[in-house]
Amino acid sequence: MTLLLVLILLPLAGALALTGLRSNDRLATLVALGVSLVELALVIPLWIGYAPAGDRLQQVSTMDWIPAFGIHVSFGMDGIALVMIAVIALLVPIVIGALRSTDRLPEGRTAASFLALVLLQESLTIAVFAATDVFLFYVLFEIMLIPMYFLIGSYGGPRRQYAAVKFFLYSFLGGLIMLASAIGAYTLAADELGQGTFDWATLVTVVSDAPLGTQIWLFLGFFLAFAIKAPLVPFHTWLPDAAGQAPIGVTVLLVGVLDKVGTFGFLRYCLPMFPDASAELASLVLVLAVAGVIYGSILAAGQRDLKRFIAYVSIAHFGFIALGIFAFTARAQVGSVSYMLNHSLATGMLILVLGMIAQRGGSTRISDYGGMAKVTPILGGMLLIAGLSTLSLPGTNSFISEFLVLLGSFETRPAFAIVATVGMVLAAVYVLWLYQRIMTGPVRGDAMLGAGSGPGTAMAPERGAKQAIRDLSVREIAVLAPLVVLIIGLGFYPKPVLDTITPSVQATMASVQEGN
Repeated sequence: MTLLLVLILLPLAGALALTGLRSNDRLATLVALGVSLVELALVIPLWIGYAPAGDRLQQVSTMDWIPAFGIHVSFGMDGIALVMIAVIALLVPIVIGALRSTDRLPEGRTAASFLALVLLQESLTIAVFAATDVFLFYVLFEIMLIPMYFLIGSYGGPRRQYAAVKFFLYSFLGGLIMLASAIGAYTLAADELGQGTFDWATLVTVVSDAPLGTQIWLFLGFFLAFAIKAPLVPFHTWLPDAAGQAPIGVTVLLVGVLDKVGTFGFLRYCLPMFPDASAELASLVLVLAVAGVIYGSILAAGQRDLKRFIAYVSIAHFGFIALGIFAFTARAQVGSVSYMLNHSLATGMLILVLGMIAQRGGSTRISDYGGMAKVTPILGGMLLIAGLSTLSLPGTNSFISEFLVLLGSFETRPAFAIVATVGMVLAAVYVLWLYQRIMTGPVRGDAMLGAGSGPGTAMAPERGAKQAIRDLSVREIAVLAPLVVLIIGLGFYPKPVLDTITPSVQATMASVQEGN
């Protein structure tokens, strides 16, 4: 059994164990945290054992599933998948550790059930990134919607059912369209080889030689599924509702990892399997990408709700990632893959900090806060670090990613790169404006003042807020500390990540060039 297979099965076993602990939330939390920390520890030897100069897919394991149709349970990873597996292994224990500070479970819901779904989501998401059989990938692509549906629909806000159904239907429909294209690719392989197959490596070889018209139709099926998941404008409308209603910890996993399946799919499936179609339709995709950058940035600046602010920030960032992928330069694609990692770290921390703010104030309305840095200086500092990483300040992890995307894109698509640069300016506007409204100036807002003074009391605003809203605890600082270390560490020394992903990106580019 490969270490990769252990990483897929361990959270699944943890989820099953938690089903018997529904009456003991404390023990369930400790078990879930323990399983997630073991998972994270196992990623370390997985990363160390990965050879960037070795085979394209490593940690490979295969067994027959439906031999009559050439379908296998097959897993393997390249550097791109490894980075995303490491991200989810890092974020899950952080989400579990922050649970008490960010979310209150609805009445009648147990922590054991919530955490079991989180571990199940971790297992399925790692499996999606590791799948090397296209049919298996489709099955996992659809199944991983189920735990997220229940996490949103059972534990979210007042409109959680609407948001969960919308999320599920959008993604499920995209998956069905992808299945149609996968069957088309299978048929092409059967015509060419005399026997159909869903093996990814074989399909890359066969389908990439198909006529342009055929490639375009098959490409569109995969692209629509991934564009919905990413999400690209105009396929994004499910995300503000889902992020706005999901619990904070679930939003971290949704935006930080689950949505990356879309951009990962562009690199793993769309470009190598349909190189001619990818090149032919690149301009259309780039229009959607830069539209997302500008659209998401403008709407983020105008948001009144903390959670919806996060959603539109992410839409803008996913536009940058798609820009780098479809610019068709190795430099831009390396920037996009590293952006997938760094967006997860920066936005994950931003979501957690905003969740801690909302939990303390009992409101997600931005106007309910003001002058909070005077009351919670450490929390204010954490928000500043997360915000500066989000706007890609030099010295933070996101800067090198955004720089490589724009530099590589300018080589082949200068007009799109110039328009996207406007997004960098807008990012500074919406991040700093958010920080100013929440943290600076005099103590103000219903969440700050109303929480500290009950009926019939008359106390000074700052004194009342201090009594009601506390700064970060030692546990909360410990939860956020790994993200701070990575944001600053990768800002000054991104080499370990870049060295891991560059050979896989070059292999993808080589597949595209051979197809053309």
